[in-house]
Amino acid sequence: MSAAPEIDETHDPARRSWVAAERDDAADFPLQNLPFGRFLAPGAARARLGVAIGDGVLDLAAAVQAGVLPGLSSALHAACGSETLNAMMGLPPAELRALRRALFAALAQGSRHEAAARPCVLPRHGVQLLLPAEVRNYTDFYTSLHHAGTSGALMRPGSPLPPNFHHLPMAYHGRASSVSVSGTDLHRPCGLVADGDGAVFTPTRKLDFECEVAVWVGAGNRLGERVPLAQAGDHVFGIGLLNDWSARDVQRFEAQPLGPFLGKSFLTSVSAWIVTLQALAPYRVAAAPRVPGAPALSPHLDDELDRRFGGLDLQLEVLLSSARMREAGLAPVTLARPHFREQYWTVFQMLAHHTSNGCNLLPGDLLGSGTVSGAAEHERGCLLEILRDGQASFELPSGERRGWLHDGDELTLRATCRADGRVPIGWGNCTGRVLPARA
Repeated sequence: MSAAPEIDETHDPARRSWVAAERDDAADFPLQNLPFGRFLAPGAARARLGVAIGDGVLDLAAAVQAGVLPGLSSALHAACGSETLNAMMGLPPAELRALRRALFAALAQGSRHEAAARPCVLPRHGVQLLLPAEVRNYTDFYTSLHHAGTSGALMRPGSPLPPNFHHLPMAYHGRASSVSVSGTDLHRPCGLVADGDGAVFTPTRKLDFECEVAVWVGAGNRLGERVPLAQAGDHVFGIGLLNDWSARDVQRFEAQPLGPFLGKSFLTSVSAWIVTLQALAPYRVAAAPRVPGAPALSPHLDDELDRRFGGLDLQLEVLLSSARMREAGLAPVTLARPHFREQYWTVFQMLAHHTSNGCNLLPGDLLGSGTVSGAAEHERGCLLEILRDGQASFELPSGERRGWLHDGDELTLRATCRADGRVPIGWGNCTGRVLPARA
């Protein structure tokens, strides 16, 4: 990060918006949040950019045309009228802070722009939410010490942690084309799985989720140019939620020696809303401590401000409902509640390391944090850990037994940031439902 997190008037917990906040999920989107997304209004043929506020969505292009966001640059005006967030993501942080302040002023109670802005706010549940940006590239990391240790012990007893885990944030390049917005259904994928001494092509029998955080890249870097860790915050646009669906049996058979391929590439779900780095300033905390005896950090992964503010106090929650539960009107059951602040490598270290060989990142690139897990049983962020690789099962409120995910199951990720004296903010749901395999 180039500076300590900046707290300003847009984080004032005493301020409220004139936009109604009556629905249960409106609490995720107070005036202090103002996350960005992309939507399709009823009967419209063209996607628009929006900001979630209470029960509504502020149409950014309409707000610019109505004159309720004065003082912004021509580049910001053009970005607000775009069909994706990519152009906005690539703007300098100072421009994005100016936009946040203008949005806050327009949507706050007592705003002189309220009358002009009211027609620009649409009911959020009356619009279709879309993938917020064009995902140019997708990289999935492996940065939780607890996930690496627990899953590694199941698959590699005696040597759970890879020898390089304490040296660098590990990652693989994923499939950008199958990154999809929350609400996209998942057809159970097929693949080759081990069968005795051979293999058989079959629908996966070990469908899993992975509770992750999405890091959306803002301003990119030129090919051959490194982003220093001290400046990595200038290249992070915001944070979302991510479910890295996994076919464990397919993954295990194919992953030798080159790693994940078809066991991961069939769908990656992301939340429709991206909470900006500016909105997250009050919830930044110290990076997770290094374990005793860990090797010294490479200079490109070590920075004083990252040690002090590289963590993010984000409480995640994983919810499951079966088809039978929904038919009976039963509430989803909580499977896990991990904390992102315990992640061993920070999002800024991920970005800095990604560019350390000169790799060029682009606005709209997506970085997955890897499974977010903790030490406690209720903090395990995937079924591989919860089930101990299929050795255990659990009972749902409907009386059904569950191991791996069944057809009809719906998986939802949620998250909230809280801090003393601050208004909690969230992301809404990141949801996907499992459908039967295609014939």
